[in-house]
Amino acid sequence: MNQMLQEPEIQSHPPTVGGNHVPERPLAPMYPRFVKPQRVAFVQSSWHRDVVEECRIAFLDEIEARHIARAQVDLFEVPGSFEIPLHAQLLAKTRRYTAIVAAGLVVDGGIYRHEFVADTVIKALMDVQLKTEVPVFSAVLTPQQFHDSAVHHDFFRKHFAIKGIEVAEACASTLHSLERLRGQVAAGIV
Repeated sequence: MNQMLQEPEIQSHPPTVGGNHVPERPLAPMYPRFVKPQRVAFVQSSWHRDVVEECRIAFLDEIEARHIARAQVDLFEVPGSFEIPLHAQLLAKTRRYTAIVAAGLVVDGGIYRHEFVADTVIKALMDVQLKTEVPVFSAVLTPQQFHDSAVHHDFFRKHFAIKGIEVAEACASTLHSLERLRGQVAAGIV
């Protein structure tokens, strides 16, 4: 049986307040609530912390809007992106978390080529979720060009804020989908 996708409901403001016309503006979407409590681990690299933390900040704001309280998100920091998969695997094995989110910035300039590190990290994160059945989400980014300049730092801080929102959307949507699917399996529907 196919799962039906559900769009968030959007409510609109009343056109008048106290007899005065108020310009219409869209309200924030109303996202579905979870049946069971969710707990998320957020693992971030400390390499270029000022850039990567924008992802965490945006993630926390968006995930809270999607009914996972900040108190239900545990934060972990590792030295670099290369260390994220082992932490993700150990956290997944605890069965404490319904999802794990990884955030990091991989740039050229070390012993390893940045493409190798990024590919290795992404593959390892995929392996973690397939082995443990705990979804793992990646906001580990590898820009083609990154220069240690104010312009690049500003650009990537903004980019990581967008990625934080996107990874929160993916996390919440996947957790809702898995919750529905597991309910259907338990009921013998699937």
